[in-house]
Amino acid sequence: MALRLLQTSRYLTRAFQNLTICSTSTSVLNRNHDLNLNFSRNTSFFVKLPATELWKGVTSVSNAGKKRGRAKGLIRRKDLNKGQIIGLGKANIQWPGLSAPIIRGRELVQRNQLPADPDREAKIMKIRDAMASKKFQKISTLDRGWSGNKMPGRSIGAPDQIAEDTFEGFDTKVIEFKQVFNMKGNLGRKRRLSAFVVTGNKNGLAGFASAKAVDGRAVLRKAKNRAAQKLMHIELCDGHTVFHDYACSFGLTKIFVEKKPEGHGLVCHRAIKEICQLVGIKNLYAKVEGAKGVQHIVKAFFLGLLAQKKYDDIAEAKGLNLVEYRPEFGNFPKVVGIPKKCREQSDIRYDEIMDYNTFAMDGKVVLKKKKFPPFYANSYGYHIHLKKLEGRRNHKKIKFDMLCEHGQIKSYLTDKYPDARPHGYILRDIYLKKKSEEGLQGEAEAEVEQ
Repeated sequence: MALRLLQTSRYLTRAFQNLTICSTSTSVLNRNHDLNLNFSRNTSFFVKLPATELWKGVTSVSNAGKKRGRAKGLIRRKDLNKGQIIGLGKANIQWPGLSAPIIRGRELVQRNQLPADPDREAKIMKIRDAMASKKFQKISTLDRGWSGNKMPGRSIGAPDQIAEDTFEGFDTKVIEFKQVFNMKGNLGRKRRLSAFVVTGNKNGLAGFASAKAVDGRAVLRKAKNRAAQKLMHIELCDGHTVFHDYACSFGLTKIFVEKKPEGHGLVCHRAIKEICQLVGIKNLYAKVEGAKGVQHIVKAFFLGLLAQKKYDDIAEAKGLNLVEYRPEFGNFPKVVGIPKKCREQSDIRYDEIMDYNTFAMDGKVVLKKKKFPPFYANSYGYHIHLKKLEGRRNHKKIKFDMLCEHGQIKSYLTDKYPDARPHGYILRDIYLKKKSEEGLQGEAEAEVEQ
């Protein structure tokens, strides 16, 4: 017991000695002030943990919470050191060796108080607020995808060069870009990105492929390079459309494609439109039925393009001449396919398929809905309207044909009866006749053309 008391007295003696030293040093620093000793803990929750752990407490959400939409209104991480300068704080003080030189000329710089900067806090808060707002990458309107800034529908350029082979004139379009997850035994739920792309040179060469990777840029590069290794050659009819109507399918997806003349354009699913632009098809109509998955649509459409029958192949398969009638050519017959040996009429069987569309579509028939007349077709007012239009019902079509054939509204009777021309043409003829009499016909015609 005496030994314990002796140790306790020694411990208290050392403590008082330390306290005396502290009080002495404090009294030296604060000679004009009273001595106040404040015992406080120098560590706290905010000092123990690093900044990353503190931010994690207000910015992290569990995977289950993310699925339920709890990660939408969270605070974004801010760099609180941004805008701060060492040596400058709320109290605007000049510190020699830190924010000012120690010696200025021959004079030793002293620490002094500078005027207050009221805008400093406002500038720092403005910088921090700018960190919280998301910065969306601006994309040109022409480079946008199918939906805003999303990848499907966007161009990612030509595939990378392979040795000495370059892909000049090629372009690649993203058809599908999504996240995929796979459950691993040691890593748990593993996330990756999947891309499905189509590449082509707009002149009959095209291919498609899919790839997966962790990084977005890596998966796009991997997919377009893989598509460049799977190119297919597709024949084009007259360089702008398909050879004939056809039906194709893949899985539960069915596509019915119709050949169209020049000027019709691409009236089809957006995935099919991207393929047509990369292949070089400019005029086409396609109807998708069944499942609408873009991968099945692309695969079905490529199968149909590769299964097309060229004119010579159809003529050779039937053993007959293939004759085409087009409205743009006035429905005049044109021989487009000639077999090596043409059959006679007696060689044709009675049950043989002779309809061109039925033969090209392998016996399949497109089911088209019947067009019903409008609800007002039998009304009294509509019949009166038709009677009023009876005298000029074809005027618009006739004017259009005249402009296409002659470049102006005239016919073969116009030269014989010039008074039948429209009023504007009469004034023009009078003006040209007057100028020709004056010898200024060339200048007058130039004025009229303008």
